[in-house]
Amino acid sequence: MTGVKIALVATVLSGCAATEPPERATPSGTGRPTAPAPPPEPTAPPSPGPTATAARVVLTRSGGIAGRGDTVTVEPDGRWTAVDRAGSRRTGRLSVADLDRLRRLVADPALTAEAGHPSAPTNCRDAFTYRLSVGGFETGYVDCPTDGSAPRRTREVVELLVGATG
Repeated sequence: MTGVKIALVATVLSGCAATEPPERATPSGTGRPTAPAPPPEPTAPPSPGPTATAARVVLTRSGGIAGRGDTVTVEPDGRWTAVDRAGSRRTGRLSVADLDRLRRLVADPALTAEAGHPSAPTNCRDAFTYRLSVGGFETGYVDCPTDGSAPRRTREVVELLVGATG
């Protein structure tokens, strides 16, 4: 029995000795150690794809003959929720193209500049009033043809959101 134990231990030990650590292994037939494999390159975290905007975008439309009160909220990943005056709720997701366009529009410095201009009083009754909040700023206009033109970038964001969530 003792001889079997010694044979077993010798077999195990000889197997361990035959296995060299990777940095000491030699390529077959060369007798020279190989260099250890370099560590894997660190990978960068995934960049945000076309489903992310910089901030939540909130559009409120009020007024009109029927006295509307609609709010559309677009989350940074493109999901949107529309709530009307009665509290009815609809949800969806902007298409990749619409989200990409929204991202470009809200990043445009012209939109921020429009937020710095106060709205003039309107000459219209029953016109829609649009308020747009993006991150920490707010802009808007009253959709009244006799008031002059609406702020261009603000109007483009409004038209995009009304069309995409309508």
